[in-house]
Amino acid sequence: MLKRAGFARAVVTSPDIVLYDEPTTGLDPIITNLLTDTIKHLRAKLNGTAVVISHDLHSIYMMADYIAMLYEGAIIAYGPTEEIRRSQNPIVQQFLQGSEVGPIPV
Repeated sequence: MLKRAGFARAVVTSPDIVLYDEPTTGLDPIITNLLTDTIKHLRAKLNGTAVVISHDLHSIYMMADYIAMLYEGAIIAYGPTEEIRRSQNPIVQQFLQGSEVGPIPV
């Protein structure tokens, strides 16, 4: 409920850009899907940009047109969602696969 109230406060002034920091963290799958749909709807209604910071790949795939992946403070991949999913970058692939084996030390 608090996250929904936060969303309402964030969009009441019809901003051009809305920043969401880990919006689905700690939520069950049903509320996560509802929130993801809400973000997509608000972005379309406001005709603006939504910047979503998240580790929740499922939600990101559902709401993103473009993805920027950060590693050690630098953008290592940027592009349309499907392009990122097909990336040959070993760091990107390790993260997307959730693998312990690869260039990212675990």
